[in-house]
Parts: sequence; structure tokens; C-alpha cells
Amino acid sequence: MASEKKKSEVGIPRVTYSGERIDLAAEARKARARLKPVTLIYTGYGAALLGLALISAPHPAVPVLWLLSGFLTWPFVEYWAHRYMLHHPFPDGAGVVTHWAHKTMDHLHVNHHLRPWDGDHINGTLKDTGLYVAFVCALTFLAPLHTVPLWWAGVIVAYVAEEWVHHSVHFMPLYKLRGRYWRYITLHHTYHHSPRGTNVAFGLTNGFWDIVFSTRIPRGDRARIYGKKPRPEVARYSEQRAA
Repeated sequence: MASEKKKSEVGIPRVTYSGERIDLAAEARKARARLKPVTLIYTGYGAALLGLALISAPHPAVPVLWLLSGFLTWPFVEYWAHRYMLHHPFPDGAGVVTHWAHKTMDHLHVNHHLRPWDGDHINGTLKDTGLYVAFVCALTFLAPLHTVPLWWAGVIVAYVAEEWVHHSVHFMPLYKLRGRYWRYITLHHTYHHSPRGTNVAFGLTNGFWDIVFSTRIPRGDRARIYGKKPRPEVARYSEQRAA
């Protein structure tokens, strides 16, 4: 079964499409149902913390700037986690940490690349992220409320925004997207899911860190993908997804 596959055993798999009809609307509803609790709790936490910090901070600009710094931190975290946690294999071993990493992270992201239209594998849930988020939240309160706690609140709210971007690029067909950014990020991520893109285009909301760390889509493919009449060599998510 796909759920039993490990990156250390099969790597990041290519899309399998058996010809079955895929109900993208139903899959999108499943994905949104998983994402809504994350959105409500994480953004609610960020808003509540900002409100409290604005009352207690020496100047209102201080907590706002810390929150913004969290937003700016997220794209690097997004890139690093996608490349080095979601794509990296974690083979089992004798050590406690090695075995924990194998059990915890070696299965991550395999099903998403195998079936990128599957609403059960598009976005993270509270079960996936809640423990880690809560642990770091607790640690941040070692610093004053209007500083590091607001930075972490900015990080997790930016994470929520990234998850909605990711949801959109998987379920919104190109012809319904408006604006240069949405066309760019959809083609960027669609290429990542193609056989040629597995080891490039790790940014989920932008390609800045791909440029910095030399994992940008190759120049020739960029010309084909982002041209006025693009003909990208990308994986087909379903019969409705433009290729």
C-alpha cells in the first residue's frame, strides 16, 4: 500500500495515474476540512497574542515588527523543511534518534508525490504539527510577550498562508487563476511534481531560496513553462489539470 512506502526505500515516487476518474472538487473539500482547524487555531493564537502584546509592549510598533519578522522567516523554513525533511530519506538504524527520525519522517510526503490530487495528503493537520508548534510556543515565553512569542506567531500564521497557497495550486485549474503570481507559483509547483522537477523548485510560495541554494528550475525549462504559450513538461494531476 502507498501508506507503507518509505523514502529510504522508494525515494520520492513519480505520480501514478491508473485512469480512474478523479473528483477534484471532493478531494478539495477533504483537504479544506483538514486545513480549517489549523487555520482557526493558529491564526486565532496569533491574533490573540498580538492583541495582548499591543497592550503590554513599550511601543505598538515593537510587537508588529516581531510578528512581521516571523512572516519573513517562514519562506526559509518552508524551503528547508520541504527539501531536508519532506524529501530527505531517513533510513532506520540502531540509535534512538535515528530510529525516531525513521518512524516519524521517512514516510512523509511519499503519498503526496504519488497522488498529488489526494485531499488526504495535500495539507498538514493539527495532528501533524500541533505538538511541535505547542512545544516551541512554550519555549518562546521564556522571552517577553511582545518579542519572540510574536515572532513565532508570525511563523505559524505564515505557515497557514502557505498551506492555503499549496491547496490552491493543487486544486485550481490554470484557466481560473488570475494574476501573474498565481500563474507563476502554480506552474512552479506543478513542475516540482513532474519527473524532471523532483529535486528542484522546493519553494512553496516563491522561488527565492531556490535561487539562493541553486535548486531553481533549469533555464530552458523556465522558458517553456513561463512563456506566453507555455508547454511545460509537467505531471498531469487529473484529466482536468492543464499540462
